[in-house]
Amino acid sequence: MSIDTTAEQAQQELLEEFELFDNWMDRYQYIIDLGKQLPDFPDEWKCDEHKIQGCQSNVWMRHRLEEGRLHFDAISDAAIVSGLIAVLLRIYSDRPPAEIRDTQPDFLAALGLDKHLSPTRSNGLHAMLNRIYEVAERAAA
Repeated sequence: MSIDTTAEQAQQELLEEFELFDNWMDRYQYIIDLGKQLPDFPDEWKCDEHKIQGCQSNVWMRHRLEEGRLHFDAISDAAIVSGLIAVLLRIYSDRPPAEIRDTQPDFLAALGLDKHLSPTRSNGLHAMLNRIYEVAERAAA
C-alpha cells in the first residue's frame, strides 16, 4: 500500500482484485491467502486489552498513533478471519484518524461479504470495524 493511496482508493483496488474471481470459493481462498501475509503478532500482544469481543474466533487488535497516522496490527486463530483482518488493515491502517472515521465500509456490500459470510463471521467483522472506528474517533478528538 502506498502512503499516498486513500482509503477510498484502497477499497476500489480491492474490488478490482475480487472481480478477477468467478466464484466465492476462489474469493474465500484469496481472503485466506491475504491473511497468511499478515505481519507477525507477538504472543505478548495477545492479551485481554487487545482482544475483540463479539468474534466467534479469537481476534486481537492493537493500534498506535505515529506521525498523525493510526497503525493497526491484528491476528486471529481462524484463517478466514485473518484474511478479513488483512482486508480491513489494507483499507484502514496507516491513515489519519479523520480519514478512517470518514471512510464508510462500502466494500462490504460491493464485494457481497455481508451476504456470503456466516452470521457469526459477519458479527465478528463488524466488531473489528467498530474497534477501528472507536480508536479513530478517540484519536481524531
